[in-house]
Amino acid sequence: MLYWALVCLVIAIIAGVLGFGGIAGTAAGFAKILFFIFLVLLVVSVLANVFRGRGPRP
Repeated sequence: MLYWALVCLVIAIIAGVLGFGGIAGTAAGFAKILFFIFLVLLVVSVLANVFRGRGPRP
């Protein structure tokens, strides 16, 4: 998911440089949403591992 957020961010930057403001804004908004979903899933995953008592694998 983080990969797709970065792809959308790159698309937004390229569109912004080329002058496509609407597309750039939409892609940046989509990248922001994907990034926050990624962060929420990361926190849930870390908390699930902590409550199960499992540490990181060596």
